[in-house]
Amino acid sequence: MARLLLFNKPFGVLSQFTDRGSPTVRATLSDFIAAKGVYPAGRLDRDSEGLLLLTDDGRLQARIADPRFKLPKTYLVQVEGEPQDDALERLRQGVQLKDGMTLPAEAQRIDAPDLWPRDPPIRVRKSVPDSWLQLTIREGRNRQVRRMTAAVGLPTLRLVRWSIGDWTLSGIAPGQFMELRV
Repeated sequence: MARLLLFNKPFGVLSQFTDRGSPTVRATLSDFIAAKGVYPAGRLDRDSEGLLLLTDDGRLQARIADPRFKLPKTYLVQVEGEPQDDALERLRQGVQLKDGMTLPAEAQRIDAPDLWPRDPPIRVRKSVPDSWLQLTIREGRNRQVRRMTAAVGLPTLRLVRWSIGDWTLSGIAPGQFMELRV
């Protein structure tokens, strides 16, 4: 039976256990997870928060991380501006990025979710409103959600991955993890 850790990665933490070659000390998974023999199944940018899955099973790791399996990943995205219907429709149809067209996403406006405070807080501009989206994608290009929202005129301010497949962050505080046997 494989071990699966559901980790709520805080902002500013690298999705790896060591930080090689950096002149400054940056937080890594080893600052939060002492479990031996588990490895991240995919990545989450340093400036993104939320669900990161770790496992000790190579096949499970590949199934979670490999884009050909198209496991849905749902993000809560705070954006600068007010999303108009045409911007949401572009996200739903797929967005042209420098590395090609994205697959269609599920995109909808949502009320501000009840999340933990981010440290440090996002920048706030009194003259520019912000909004929240729920975005589900089935691929995992580098910084894809940020690039998609920017392409439709909605720069990302905060990005929280809420779920991967059926696994969610529900009940897991930032910097904490839940272990499952699968």
